[in-house]
Amino acid sequence: MGGAGLEPCPDGPRFDPTGFFRLEKRQRWWLVTPDGDPFFSLGLNHIDPASLRYPENIHIWREKYGGSTVRWIRESVAPNLKQWGFNTVGWVQEVTVREWRHSRPFTHEEYGALEMLYCHLLPFTESHQWEKHTVHFDLKSSEWKEWCDYVARSHCAELSGDPNLIGYFYSDCPCWIHDRPINAWRGSMFDPDRLESENGRRELSELADLYQRTIHDAIRRYDKNHLLLGDRYEANAPIALEVIRAALPYVDVLSFQDFVDPVRRLDEWHRETGKPVLLADAAKIKWQTKPGEFTRNQAGWYAETLAKLRDNPGCIGFHLCGAYQRNRARRYGLLDELERPDTENVSMITAANLKARDWVEASR
Repeated sequence: MGGAGLEPCPDGPRFDPTGFFRLEKRQRWWLVTPDGDPFFSLGLNHIDPASLRYPENIHIWREKYGGSTVRWIRESVAPNLKQWGFNTVGWVQEVTVREWRHSRPFTHEEYGALEMLYCHLLPFTESHQWEKHTVHFDLKSSEWKEWCDYVARSHCAELSGDPNLIGYFYSDCPCWIHDRPINAWRGSMFDPDRLESENGRRELSELADLYQRTIHDAIRRYDKNHLLLGDRYEANAPIALEVIRAALPYVDVLSFQDFVDPVRRLDEWHRETGKPVLLADAAKIKWQTKPGEFTRNQAGWYAETLAKLRDNPGCIGFHLCGAYQRNRARRYGLLDELERPDTENVSMITAANLKARDWVEASR
């Protein structure tokens, strides 16, 4: 009952098999496959079929894939990801319009078409740092609890028995004590000036505990099997220790986005908390592109970062901020709009992934 695409160790599993992903610490932290083998997640993020439905390329969508997302996943996405050395779909949702909401997630049927391991984000909040339209929840309200239960039963009840699911993310880069100019109108979830007093710090601790406990309990009502990967914190924005400490009893992993210095910061957070850490989103690309301008994912940086993360005994994986296929909002991807790969960078990424996979094999 192992995860798809994983071959059990011929000498037998290193850990006891339990049928679902879990964590074990032996010399270092490892993800453990349903069959009991050590696993390091090599993921690609942002996989959206709408990138193949522009007027200029929709003929490929119709003629090659018959207008079917499931067929596109089976015939394009899964074969390419496996060929490129990725073993996980990190997060499928993609930028649609800049400073707007992400695209929809895959359905359970679409995840099944991958025949790969994957993580899934649960939309409890829309508090990410670039989203400019949504007000914050009142976390003390009955409506917040009701919404969390709705999200959990909508998503988790269907996914709870899937051994290919590694675990659940929550909000992407939540604005606990920071905001950005585009969403300054709503402010942060908690006023950072109040952290200057003991009462303010205690209030944030209580609020963050309520947030984590409500989400945890909602998920566990419908799914007791999968890992809780928590919020995906922006490592280069202010992060209150009160928020992180409140999460520790309720999540299995601390997940971070870091496009600046992920090796150092993930090491610091692991040392601070003792928790396993996941680099859930990172890349080195040119950010300030103009409409019509495209940029490339720098595979040399990816390979160097991936190699250095092995030295962090708490790191359980690296998910590359792809995207699978570039669109005109994100403006970068490993395939262009006509499905032509960025051959140079894809080759380097593949080599780095295979080296990491060999390292895991040698660790069994």
